[in-house]
Amino acid sequence: MYFAFSDLAPNFEGIRVDISEEKFLKYFWWCWNKLKEKTDDDIPMPTYFRFLALLAFKIFTAEQVDVVVLEVGLGGKFDATNVVEAPIVCGISSLGYDHMEILGNTLAEIAGEKAGIFKKGVLAYTAPQPEEAMIALKQRALELGVSLQVANPLEPHQLKDQHLGLHGDHQYVNAGLAVALASTWLEKQGHLDKIPLNQTGPLPDQFISGLSNAWLQGRAQIVTDSQVNSEEEDKDCSLVFYLDGAHSPESMEICARWFSHVTKENRRMPSSMVQSQSCGNFQKILLFNCMSVRDPLRLLPRLVDTSMQNRVHFDMALFVPNQSQYNKLGSNSSAPAEPEQIDLSWQLSLQRVWEKLLRGDKGMNDTNSSETSQVFESLPLAIEWLRTKARQNRPTSFQVLVTGSLHLVGDVLRLLKK
Repeated sequence: MYFAFSDLAPNFEGIRVDISEEKFLKYFWWCWNKLKEKTDDDIPMPTYFRFLALLAFKIFTAEQVDVVVLEVGLGGKFDATNVVEAPIVCGISSLGYDHMEILGNTLAEIAGEKAGIFKKGVLAYTAPQPEEAMIALKQRALELGVSLQVANPLEPHQLKDQHLGLHGDHQYVNAGLAVALASTWLEKQGHLDKIPLNQTGPLPDQFISGLSNAWLQGRAQIVTDSQVNSEEEDKDCSLVFYLDGAHSPESMEICARWFSHVTKENRRMPSSMVQSQSCGNFQKILLFNCMSVRDPLRLLPRLVDTSMQNRVHFDMALFVPNQSQYNKLGSNSSAPAEPEQIDLSWQLSLQRVWEKLLRGDKGMNDTNSSETSQVFESLPLAIEWLRTKARQNRPTSFQVLVTGSLHLVGDVLRLLKK
C-alpha cells in the first residue's frame, strides 16, 4: 500500500493518496465531523490543504502504513506537512521559479523556504541545484548542523539496460534523489544488504524494478481517446492526448522537449497507439490553462521556444476555464457542474499572449485568431470540438498536448475515463 503527499497529483494539488473511494470517504467524514465539533466563529475549519494533511495523517495511522513519502505542498517552512519533527531523511528536488507569490521572487528565497524541512540531526539530500539555490540550502544546513549531500543523477547503465518508467532526461535527476532517499531508509532499518554498493555501479534488482515500473498519472502520460479511435467507420483517424502537468518555466521547457521527442515519427508511441499506414498527416494542438497567480509570459514562451528548437509547430491552441468543474465527493463526481456564469477574461488574456508570441506585436489585430487559437467556455466543449475535428479530418492524426495545470490534466483524464 502506498501513500504520499505530492504536488504532482492531478486533482488534489499537494496530496496523492492511493486508497479506495470507500475508505477515503469514511476517513474524510470522520475527520470532518471531529473538526466540526471543535470549530466555531473564533476557531474556523482548517483550510483546504491543512484539512487534507490532517486527513492523510489519519489514513496513515489507521491503515498502519510502513513507509510514508511526505512531500510538501508549496514551500516547506510553513507547510502543513512540516509538523513531522523527526523524519528518517529529507530531500529537496530540482528547484525552479514556481509558487513565487508565496515563496519569493528569487531562487535564493525559494530555496530558503524549501530548506524549512531540514531538521537538526537529520540527513538531507538535494538534487544538483543552480548556484544561487545551493548557497541558500547550504547556509540553512550549516545553521542547523545538517549534513547536506548532493544526490548525483542516475546513469542509464545503472539500470542494466532497463528504462525509467517516467519519461524524460530530467527523470534521471529525480531517480538519483529517490535512490539516495530509499537507500538511507534501508540503511536506518538495518537492511545493508539491499542498498547499492556504490554511487556509480549497477543498482540492485529491486531498485531497478521500482524505477522501471514507476508511473504517475498526468506526468509524461500518453492516452488515446477510445471514443474516437475505436469507432469502426473512423478507424483511420486518431486523437491522442499527451498529458503533463508542467506549470513552471523549467517544467514547461522539459514538457516541450518530451512532447517534441515522443511525437516525432511516433518513435516512442506504444504500438497500440500507432494508427494505420494511411494516417500520414499530423496536427499538433495545445490544450492549455494555468492559474491566474502564474505569469503566462514566463510559461508560454518557454513552451513555444523549446518546441520550435525541436522543430515542432502547434497548428492550434485551445484555452479553457481555469477552475476544475469536478467538485463533488462520491460516485456522482464524474458529472461536471454546470457553471451559472463563465468569466473568460483570463482565458482571453492567455490567448492574446499566445497570438503575440506567434505574430509579434500585431497580436490578434490583423489576423483571425480562430485559425490558430480558440477559447472555450468549458473543457468538455473543447474535448468535443477535438473529437469532431478528428472525425471530420480522416486520416489526420491529432496530437494534443495538455499542460499548464495539474487540475486541467486531471479533468481531461476524468473525461477520457482513464
